[in-house]
Amino acid sequence: MTISRKQLEELENIPESAIDTSDISELDASFWSQAKQVKPLTKQAISLRVDSDVLDWFKSQGKGYQSLMNAVLRSYVEYHIKNNKEV
Repeated sequence: MTISRKQLEELENIPESAIDTSDISELDASFWSQAKQVKPLTKQAISLRVDSDVLDWFKSQGKGYQSLMNAVLRSYVEYHIKNNKEV
């Protein structure tokens, strides 16, 4: 899902007093007792050859297309690790 610059500006201009947060539950001690710290993964810049139509499709998804490509690859890797599959 992408959001237009105009929509983003409209959201940024909503005063905090106008935002209804009544449906958001408080984070109590039980939440924090089960919380885990997750360190962000570092990314490595690489040169990668992909079919032009594949790259065009990812680029057509808008800003963040490289992160989307990474998410697709991560999903593939996690599936294969979980199911002990080899490529």
